[in-house]
Amino acid sequence: MQLRTETPMPLLNPLPPDRPCARRRPAVDAATLAAAAPIVEAVRTGGEAALRAFAAEHDALHHDAPLVIGRDGMQRAFDSLGGTEQHLLLRVAERIRGFAEAQRRALQDVCVPVPGGVAGHRIEPIWCAGCYAPGGRHPLPSSVLMTAVTARVAGVRTVWLASPRPARITLAAAHVAGADQLLAAGGAHAVAALAFGAGPVPACDVVVGPGNRWVTAAKQLVSGSVGIDMLAGPSELVVLADGSADPERIAADLLAQAEHDDDAVPILISIGPALVPRVEAELARQLTSLPTAATARRALANGGVLVCTDLAEATRACDALAPEHVQVMTREPHVAAAALHRHGTLFLGGAAEVLGDYGAGPNHVLPTGGTARFTAGLSVFTFLRARTWLDLQDTASAAVLARDAAALARLEGLEGHARAAELRAR
Repeated sequence: MQLRTETPMPLLNPLPPDRPCARRRPAVDAATLAAAAPIVEAVRTGGEAALRAFAAEHDALHHDAPLVIGRDGMQRAFDSLGGTEQHLLLRVAERIRGFAEAQRRALQDVCVPVPGGVAGHRIEPIWCAGCYAPGGRHPLPSSVLMTAVTARVAGVRTVWLASPRPARITLAAAHVAGADQLLAAGGAHAVAALAFGAGPVPACDVVVGPGNRWVTAAKQLVSGSVGIDMLAGPSELVVLADGSADPERIAADLLAQAEHDDDAVPILISIGPALVPRVEAELARQLTSLPTAATARRALANGGVLVCTDLAEATRACDALAPEHVQVMTREPHVAAAALHRHGTLFLGGAAEVLGDYGAGPNHVLPTGGTARFTAGLSVFTFLRARTWLDLQDTASAAVLARDAAALARLEGLEGHARAAELRAR
């Protein structure tokens, strides 16, 4: 009698070539948005009392525990670390700071001549930033550094952090980043406090940083009253690879992305079919020893594999996805990179997404859900404003501007505008 052996189910399910985004979820679902709205409104109107009540309910904040931790508390947390951990935080912060400083130097004030004078813009930082760092299953000191260090480089005067149940390493990272205060709360209530103010927490000019669906829903609700960086959905990685790529590394990188949480989206775009079974075998092997295997398996089902015939088809598929992270593992990675235009960040050569997550330099707070089509990741630009100005001293030469303004105003039916302009043409 011949025994039948069942073929194991694939870990990477095929993606439909004509709809590679079919499994993508929205950054904010309607149910969470509806549930977050009364929380945000309660903190907006109820201030510190409402904030503390939600922090007790959702963040296990004891009634006599401090809601806000100041610089002394952050300093103590840093001092309590061993030298290895201290130097790790300092090294990573310095890399993030160096990259952000280079970005800031790329932005310059502008002054251009116009008839009768000059016009220009001045780059100025916002005054107060609220930076969110998740603190759920795992503390994320990397997000503390990515947000608060960047805000400081931009020149922000006051930097607040918010993180639920802040671990010692989170507080230490806040010290290294130069934060002023840390709100020991998370979720929608923390975002509302940063946006509208609550007790000692000031109303910030911008709220930034990654978070769960409650954080993202709250950011959508407060947007308009305060600036936000983006609505970040589940984290995404696309590995674009050909037959030259190492399947062990591909599998490791996909699993690193998949272990984020159940909603993460790991995708393999393979040029030709030969690579796929090799990656499948590696995924199965590595999952057997991965402590976060249960989460990773669920996340793998959100992504999948797309087999393309050539590089051109592969890069078109990747651009259609416009994912958060793209990792190119091909024979000629720079050729592929030149054809890719829609992504949060790009990794070439020996670079891996995990190195970007943990402070190689560029920021890891990045657009997800296809929003890389129209926005970029967190940077010093998030905390800066271009203030324009116009200075006309030679009124005779400026008369041409006044005449044109009057003519356009009358085309729009605004006679008051036209008359005000003509007064400058005399």
